[in-house]
Amino acid sequence: MNLTEFAVKNTAVSYFVAALFLAGGIGGYFTMGHLEDPIFSVKKAIIITPYPGASPEEVELEVTDRVEKAIQEVPELRHTNSHSYPGLSVIKIDTHQRYWRDKLPQVWDDIRKKIRDKLPEFPPGVGKVDISDDFNFVYGFVLAVTGDGFTYKQLEDYADDLKKEFSLVPGVARAELWGVQEKVIYIDVAEQQLSNLGLSAENFVETLQVQNKVLQAGFLEVGQERMRIAPTGKFLDPSEIGELYLRPYGPEIAGQRPPVTGPYAAQPTGPTSLRPTPTGPDSSGGFRNELIAIKDIATVRQGYKEPQDDFMRFGKHGEEATRPSIAIQIAAVEGENIVAVGERLDRRIQELKELYPVGIELGKVAWQSTLVTNAIQAFMLNLVQSVVIVLGVLTLAMGWRMGVIIGTGMVLTIALTFIGMAVSDMNLQRMSLGALIIAMGMMVDNSIVVAESAQVKIDQGMDRVKACIEAAVKPTISLLGATVIATATFYPVYASDTDAGEYCVALFIVVGLALMASWLIAITLTPLQCIDMLKPTKSAKGDGQEGWLARGFRKSLTFCLRFRWPFLATVGGALAVAFVGFGEVKQMFFPDASRPQFMVDFWYPNQTRIEDVSQDVRRAEAYLLEAEEVENISTYVGGGPPRFYLPVDPERPFTP
Repeated sequence: MNLTEFAVKNTAVSYFVAALFLAGGIGGYFTMGHLEDPIFSVKKAIIITPYPGASPEEVELEVTDRVEKAIQEVPELRHTNSHSYPGLSVIKIDTHQRYWRDKLPQVWDDIRKKIRDKLPEFPPGVGKVDISDDFNFVYGFVLAVTGDGFTYKQLEDYADDLKKEFSLVPGVARAELWGVQEKVIYIDVAEQQLSNLGLSAENFVETLQVQNKVLQAGFLEVGQERMRIAPTGKFLDPSEIGELYLRPYGPEIAGQRPPVTGPYAAQPTGPTSLRPTPTGPDSSGGFRNELIAIKDIATVRQGYKEPQDDFMRFGKHGEEATRPSIAIQIAAVEGENIVAVGERLDRRIQELKELYPVGIELGKVAWQSTLVTNAIQAFMLNLVQSVVIVLGVLTLAMGWRMGVIIGTGMVLTIALTFIGMAVSDMNLQRMSLGALIIAMGMMVDNSIVVAESAQVKIDQGMDRVKACIEAAVKPTISLLGATVIATATFYPVYASDTDAGEYCVALFIVVGLALMASWLIAITLTPLQCIDMLKPTKSAKGDGQEGWLARGFRKSLTFCLRFRWPFLATVGGALAVAFVGFGEVKQMFFPDASRPQFMVDFWYPNQTRIEDVSQDVRRAEAYLLEAEEVENISTYVGGGPPRFYLPVDPERPFTP
């Protein structure tokens, strides 16, 4: 017994299974992850190595060249792009595209091992090698924290508290701050005064390093207890630095002075020398060598690094200017329903608004859940439109009964596809939704063939049950072959080992699931519905008359057969014109981004003052804030924004 006969003879079971398919499809839709883009690996990494005080030539020869030679031993490497700046080495690397997200972590580990083996060859003074390889990590939710009337320290504290709250929201994998300024302690002292006292910057560095160290001071056994000894002396307040004492060096002990290895080493003698000068004669004819408190010769103050490495501003339409801001970048757990995460974050934002003072505002720079919701709503609208169009066209051409049969088959096919996607741990994202839209035009073909064949056999006087079973059984293999061929047309995308293949892997899988589901519905449920709903048409009552559509087609076919050679020549010419015209069609595998956002890049020569860049950018901000189409703008000076969108490749801050 084949599937069609089983479905027809077990009507109750068949309809019950169809109802389960519908319920399972609805459940699968709500349990699947809702994403903007497929989970994708970015086959890029960046290696940053600081070498303070070195020239670009020294950085190239002593750091960049050695790192490049080490990583070139890794066979997965495709090419490198290196830049040597004063005090900084930057190497960008790309791997071959065939290494997808399942193999890429091992590649990065191999590169780290090669670099680690080269570390002993680096000269003294080379800093820690930083290897960043998580460029595929997308922060889909970006908030700008601004505050009128608040100091930067207060703004930073509020932003940090908000970050902690958002990191506790279910579905959030990571929450970080962007644009936080580096805190520093400044010791302001006149260079002339240092020279007169026989001091240099090296004295301050050595004294601070010795004083603020954390050391193991041992333990003390008291009875049966072993008590740890914790010596005091750590700085608890910036003002305590001023209480430290420095020792100037006179000429009579210059030979005992510790060697200077920093930027003050090997200084020339003479009036411009940084060599210490005597502090004055003492009673024995020598020179004083007394202790000097830092607060007596310098001012100690706490502040932020100047100039800043990078910073952010945010403004809304209608405001006069943008305001200093700190970004909170939030990433969801891989495969999590982005729409649900966005809803939880929105609820948490509303709850936190009541806890913070007036003036602290949160602006949405990027909100991925809104875009995903719009995309899914567009798909559901397309689905409803497709069903309505199918019902309308088939109702006009074949009657409302045929429209209901085919429309029901389409809905159940999509439900069965959702079940297959949920079982396969697939997500609703840009490619899977696109695959479903593509498959909509093909998933009704099998049901139309079966239903039309059943209608013709019923009109010919065949028993209804036998006609419907035969209409599904006879073309079963042919329909299966056509379905496999249609699915196979998307296989080259799936088989590709390039970036496009990894990004579009869902295209083949979802189309295959949808078309195979349509074939299964066509040979099981469609004949069952035909038995229950189809009736002989009016033209089947024995009058032998054809409809106007059939008469028109017969006349056209007769004309083409009578003038076959001119007709074939016309078709061949049209084919040649199509080939020529295809070469003029603009080819683009991926369409332009549909986000309601755009980015404007400002590039300045290296070593340009960040203050000058910021001032120039303000003119562009003022223009954009006045535009009616602009809702808000965010400015990032010194570096690119957080990676809020997969195709965005933000520039890293340049900090030599």
